[in-house]
Amino acid sequence: MRWYHWIAYFFGGAFLANFIPHFVQGVSGAPFQSPFSHPPGEGLSSSTVNAAWGMLNLFIAYLLLVRVGKLDLRKWSHFGVCAVGFVLMSLMLARAFGRFHGGNL
Repeated sequence: MRWYHWIAYFFGGAFLANFIPHFVQGVSGAPFQSPFSHPPGEGLSSSTVNAAWGMLNLFIAYLLLVRVGKLDLRKWSHFGVCAVGFVLMSLMLARAFGRFHGGNL
């Protein structure tokens, strides 16, 4: 595996994690923070914007995970790099969104 595959898989996992909250809030019809709100990341964006932002994140994750290299989730190294990106982004999102939704104590 080439060095840039590791980076692509890491960020692919991160984009996959970022897909989830935006897409879920979007299809639920709820406003949610996004980079397009005012101020960015703090204000609320419409559910349509969040659904679209979530789908863009999923598309980028697809490009990074499937189109770069030959991702094989049965190989621990491939899965591990992707999982680390997913977990770190998940924790970062929990801290960031927790400020607004009572998740940070």
